[in-house]
Amino acid sequence: MSGCCQVTTTLPDHTTAEQVATRLVEERLAACAQVIGPVRSTYWWAGKIEQADEWYCHLKTTLARLPGVEARIRELHPYEVPEIIAVPILQGNLDYLKWIQETVGSE
Repeated sequence: MSGCCQVTTTLPDHTTAEQVATRLVEERLAACAQVIGPVRSTYWWAGKIEQADEWYCHLKTTLARLPGVEARIRELHPYEVPEIIAVPILQGNLDYLKWIQETVGSE
């Protein structure tokens, strides 16, 4: 395993997604972020099916930084229960993975 991961969250609009992406990169919690959207989400909430347009924010970081990334997303996120999903990067361009590690450093 590389020690790196991709963290994904969805946000209600492009501006908020860009703000979260920028803040986490500025704070060196993530080496980079991509904002993609809009996507149409369908989900259960408060006992009924809801639909909304959302924006994905994909963040590249390390497993060591993951607790800080999650905490900061929770602070910045407008949803009561934000999507925060981390997937380990099992393999990839070694130079890229090294760049992620060097960029976010260690705690």
